Amino acid sequence: MKNVFDRNDVNEILDRINLLTPETQPQWGKMSVSQMLAHCNVTYEMVYEDKHPKPNFLKKFLLKLFVKGVVVNDKPYKQNGQTAPQFYIKDERNFKVEKGRLVEYINKTQGHGEAFFDNKESHSFGPLSKKEWNTMFYKHLDHHLRQFGV
Repeated sequence: MKNVFDRNDVNEILDRINLLTPETQPQWGKMSVSQMLAHCNVTYEMVYEDKHPKPNFLKKFLLKLFVKGVVVNDKPYKQNGQTAPQFYIKDERNFKVEKGRLVEYINKTQGHGEAFFDNKESHSFGPLSKKEWNTMFYKHLDHHLRQFGV
């Protein structure tokens, strides 16, 4: 698993993102490339912005019980898997804007470093270790970059 806190690994991720164009087509799924970039931004919005409602106690408990293990383990996501409602991007987005936002978020995350994230409270799962944060960030990005063939 690549490390989103390592500059060399981040540069590799950014190189893959830079291979995308507004015309890049998915190898599976229904999202356009701009929708995929916006979808990937949601993970970072939950960390850096107060844009998405936090789950109540019961919902958070259920997310920790049934979803957290899938999100933070090393096993890749399946194609066409289910996602949380806040991750659905139904409208068309501006490729350049969404790509720029994603690059900013990735660089910001790397700049903060793993110590910043170690035991940091996540939006949906409670405190996560730096390894869990890394897995969550990288696994999601890698899944969608592979979806678009980069």
